[in-house]
Amino acid sequence: MNDVEKKLSSVNWDFTDAPTNNGIHAIHPYPAKFIPQIPAKLIELFRENSSSVVLDPFCGCGTTLVEAQRFGLDTIGVDLHPLACLISRVKVNPLPDGLIETGKKVSITAREKYSGNSVIIPIIPRLDHWFKADIQKALASIVSQIQSESIFADALKLALSSIIVRVSNQESDTRYAAIEKDVCAGDVFLLFDRAVKNVANAVYALRSNLFYPLGNAKVINKDTLRLTTEDLPSNIGLVITSPPYPNAYEYWLYHKYRMYWLGMDPIQVRKYEIGARPNYFRVNPQNEYDFEKQMEITFGLLSKVMNKNAKACFIVGRSVLHGRVIDNVSILERAANLHGFITEGMVLRHIAKTRKTFNPENSKINEEHIVVFSCK
Repeated sequence: MNDVEKKLSSVNWDFTDAPTNNGIHAIHPYPAKFIPQIPAKLIELFRENSSSVVLDPFCGCGTTLVEAQRFGLDTIGVDLHPLACLISRVKVNPLPDGLIETGKKVSITAREKYSGNSVIIPIIPRLDHWFKADIQKALASIVSQIQSESIFADALKLALSSIIVRVSNQESDTRYAAIEKDVCAGDVFLLFDRAVKNVANAVYALRSNLFYPLGNAKVINKDTLRLTTEDLPSNIGLVITSPPYPNAYEYWLYHKYRMYWLGMDPIQVRKYEIGARPNYFRVNPQNEYDFEKQMEITFGLLSKVMNKNAKACFIVGRSVLHGRVIDNVSILERAANLHGFITEGMVLRHIAKTRKTFNPENSKINEEHIVVFSCK
């Protein structure tokens, strides 16, 4: 066994007894996010000196970024999804005092606006199907007030986004069926107030409980496949990521109406999302070879910005395309080898059976690999 293999084998990567979704990591729903213990342990095992940067090129809701910050390391996250970037920014950027008070002010003014006749409902597809009329008006009144804020706008948007599915007619975050719910406009305001407190408490607690400075963090809202070396520093000392592999999770679909309410474009996200199910079930569909080309582009960029011998840690499960099981680990290895990376270690971990998804095939994904590449 080489040094990397020894380090990987020294850890029980299932983390069966560890808390997985509390504090800062629980402020907003997000599908298929890896548990914080994974990036934390990988950082502990493979980080370089404090002057190098930790990169997550598919950062999602920012789990890697938060854990890198906890170690006092500078970190960069990249994601195509504007909502993912919003979540990450709120988690990793310093938040001034006063969020709860500002949230109360926004809520009070929004209630007053709701009681009048000046609320403009945005144009959103099938809005009446997914939201009751009074819920639409309440959400619109809050959105309009958040737009008048500046310092706390991201945190307030995140709080609102976190309750949108709950007050909609959608059965749950992972079930796209319209049902009758016992919610009204008053619940929207109450849940928003509670969500603001949750965000504030989690973010402030993260910073107050640390006895050493947090690392700096940057979040880039961009398609990773269109990144250039100018977007990233040239001293990347560790990469930790879980790429969106074929037909696995539809991130745009999970957050479709959240994005609509926040003025984002989920259809544009779907168009460029790696692994999105529609790309594999259309006329002239994509296949696993398209994913391999996408990973080749990713490793090509990493080869230009990573320090020599730095580690790139990829967490990946298998995919099912039209009944065929796709070996994503082999795809990653071929893409990595093409750009001079070598596989130094690999470990299999079992996934807790609490994950849910819109795609029934994903309920069968119960294990994934952590693959460690070295940049030579």
